[in-house]
Amino acid sequence: MHATLETPISFTLMVHHIVLYKLKHEVTPARVEEMMMNARMQLLKIPEVLSIKCGKRIDPETDWPFFIAIDFESMDKFAMFREDSIYVKFVEEVVKPNTEDSLVLDFEMDPGKDVRFS
Repeated sequence: MHATLETPISFTLMVHHIVLYKLKHEVTPARVEEMMMNARMQLLKIPEVLSIKCGKRIDPETDWPFFIAIDFESMDKFAMFREDSIYVKFVEEVVKPNTEDSLVLDFEMDPGKDVRFS
């Protein structure tokens, strides 16, 4: 008798994309607030974005005073996001004029738990 191996349930790992930014010296706290508002307003229009968080540093000594974190359903959705005209425009009009450096961190995550089925 041969034992049958069951195929594991396949699922797509979610992607958590984090970008830390160093700001140009002339960027004011008011401008950072504007950047946060623009990030939420513009990037949430992109269908592939599941959620977005952005924020500013608490400790003034932190090297990376601004961040954006975005969740995607899959690597495919993340790739589509990077090509989206809204994202490209956001980078050109908000990110590039205000930042001088960035650190990109991408992580795979387990799929989120749907609380309706708990």
